Amino acid sequence: MSGTAPESGANPGQALDERFRAEIGALTARQARDENLGPGMSRATLFEVFDAQATSRQLDLAARRLGVAKRGYYSIGSSGHEGNAALSVATRVTDPALLHYRSGAFFVHRARRVPGLDPIRDVLLGVVAAAVDPISGGRHKVFGSKPARVIPQTSTIASHLPRAVGLAFSIERAARLGVASEWPRDSVVLCTFGDASANHSTAAGAINTAVHTAHQGVSVPILFVCEDNGIGISVPTPPDWIEHAYGTRHGLAYFTADGCDPTDALTVSERAVRWVREHRAPAFLRLRTVRLLGHAGSDMEAAYRRPADIAADLERDPVVATARLLVEEGLASPGEVVELYDEIGHRVSAMAELVWREPKLTSAASVTAPLAPARPEVVRADVLRDMAPAAAPPSRSDVRLTGPDRRTRPPRTGAPEGEPGMTVAQAINHTLATLLARDPDVLVFGEDVGRKGGVYGVTKGLQKRFGARRVFDTLLDEQSVLGTALGAGLAGFVPIPEIQYLAYLHNAADQIRGEAATLPFFSHGRYRNPMVVRIAGLAYQKGFGGHFHNDNSVAALRDIPGLVIAVPARADDAAALLRTCVSAARVDGRICVFLEPIALYHTKDLHPGDNAWLAPGTAGEHVEIGRARVYGDGGDLTIVSFANGVPMSLRVADRLAARGVRARVLDLRWLSPLPVADLLTHARATGRVLIADETRHSGGVSESVCAALIDAGFTGRVARVTSVDSFVPLGPAAAAVLLDETGIEKAAAGLLTD
Repeated sequence: MSGTAPESGANPGQALDERFRAEIGALTARQARDENLGPGMSRATLFEVFDAQATSRQLDLAARRLGVAKRGYYSIGSSGHEGNAALSVATRVTDPALLHYRSGAFFVHRARRVPGLDPIRDVLLGVVAAAVDPISGGRHKVFGSKPARVIPQTSTIASHLPRAVGLAFSIERAARLGVASEWPRDSVVLCTFGDASANHSTAAGAINTAVHTAHQGVSVPILFVCEDNGIGISVPTPPDWIEHAYGTRHGLAYFTADGCDPTDALTVSERAVRWVREHRAPAFLRLRTVRLLGHAGSDMEAAYRRPADIAADLERDPVVATARLLVEEGLASPGEVVELYDEIGHRVSAMAELVWREPKLTSAASVTAPLAPARPEVVRADVLRDMAPAAAPPSRSDVRLTGPDRRTRPPRTGAPEGEPGMTVAQAINHTLATLLARDPDVLVFGEDVGRKGGVYGVTKGLQKRFGARRVFDTLLDEQSVLGTALGAGLAGFVPIPEIQYLAYLHNAADQIRGEAATLPFFSHGRYRNPMVVRIAGLAYQKGFGGHFHNDNSVAALRDIPGLVIAVPARADDAAALLRTCVSAARVDGRICVFLEPIALYHTKDLHPGDNAWLAPGTAGEHVEIGRARVYGDGGDLTIVSFANGVPMSLRVADRLAARGVRARVLDLRWLSPLPVADLLTHARATGRVLIADETRHSGGVSESVCAALIDAGFTGRVARVTSVDSFVPLGPAAAAVLLDETGIEKAAAGLLTD
């Protein structure tokens, strides 16, 4: 059977299984050798590696059988990649591992090192989507385990690499800052991925970030492992490409090993891990593998690969290679090796017969349980903890809330005597300073946030006061910014990254959608991504604009399950909402987006010269997630808005009042989850609702507000006025496509007409 591919139409898994027996059965028993097997090559180690490899192979075969029997679901096998068990031998159980979907043998070996874990049962529970799956709870088949320190990843396009870099960056920082972390200070972060994924911009950016950071003398102990099988689904990778792309990168130590040769794989893996642990710098290991049994599921690779290439891969089967080494070293006879292989197969088959009967998730509530954990009273208590004194904000100390008393005006909140009124930007700065002073787990970072203090001065002075370990600049790469936050959250921090403009988020939205939001989902909440992503956005900037600095689209954020989106319109809300988001991240592991309206950063007036849009940024305020704010108690009309639409709506309400129309303005403040209860209360109070939405007509916030009213059975009149479905142009042309007061007032008049 040597040198031949399975016949067309044959069961590929069965053929691979039979080939193993034929190859090993044909060997001749050897007498045990006395010579040393080499570093990391003890007899016990070889048996452990073979056990892990054979178990991973049998799990692949069982998954295929379960799928054919309609008892299991789509899963990608690890056959041909079993050489990655050597990486588990080389690392510690306390080293965090973020794994490729073909790193099955690594997972088996790592799990076996933790008392009480059964990798056979755990993997098969994932294959059959059982609710008792100890990592995902029946939501997805992933390699993950909290006790084994394996962080579950989708790993489809190397999207987990930025997180891995962020974690490596944060381990040493947590130790230096005294922040509690589950990772030992000398940990090595292991991150595995495929050769096709190595070409993805996410991988290139993450590796560049690691090298760039280490170049500045910062600790980044990460080992990138490219499991190079030479093909991405059906597209070949040139044999020399990975080495050409990464083998001579300055600042990136490079290792290469044959994953189909257990001696080479064990020796080089041990050397690479030791190098990273000692140097605290990034390294790259190309682990040459083969892909057996096709890409996934029912993939028939004979349709796009030559028989000779398939046969050549079979000749390099790593499970056969390790079994052959056991025989050649005289550690076991061929019969004993086959017997051990079959005994593992029987154990896997018996477990497969048990686990497919386990109950599945059957309700929406059980499926979505990890997405939005909420303990509002605990969050409130965390917000209201004693606040350390913060630096005085850069504002005029003699400013007060003044101006004529209109029913829909911002209320006179009664700032303590001597407390300055603040703009939105000043309130955010003051709140960040207060949080940094109180909580050592808070980090603030992003493009230009450190020395410059942000494009709009929002973080000005923070680095000087709290140091570059707490407030720092990043590369101009949004994926790396968010990846740093993803890793920092795993290391015990509450990261507050900044995305410089909303339009720039779309370069990296998958780091929130595909990585941050899915981690608690795939780990049943065992791993979390606490973070508050500050984003400067929306439109209406004067004298500075165009699409990239005036993006009014939030649709890409609003449909991410579990994501919290806060949008303050004024200073006191900016302070309170930010504190709530930070505490929700810390307490419940929530992923929050704090969307800051750029045009309101430095706004002081509601009406010219009245200073009415200034407000105190006091430390003790709290706004529960999903609670709106109302201005006025008019009974004729409810104008629902947020951000820039709030002061516009208030001015419109003042003009309506002059004509005898009493309107109230409801500031949503939270775009996700929407404050539905408050919305309904104020909608029913007037029976007429006008939604003034500065986002686009299609895919904008107003669509969800209308849907919420309809779903709740609201029978009053509803209208909406929005911005046009357009990108925001440069200069005066922007006024032609954006929501304005004239449009709001006209829509209100139409709604009030019987």
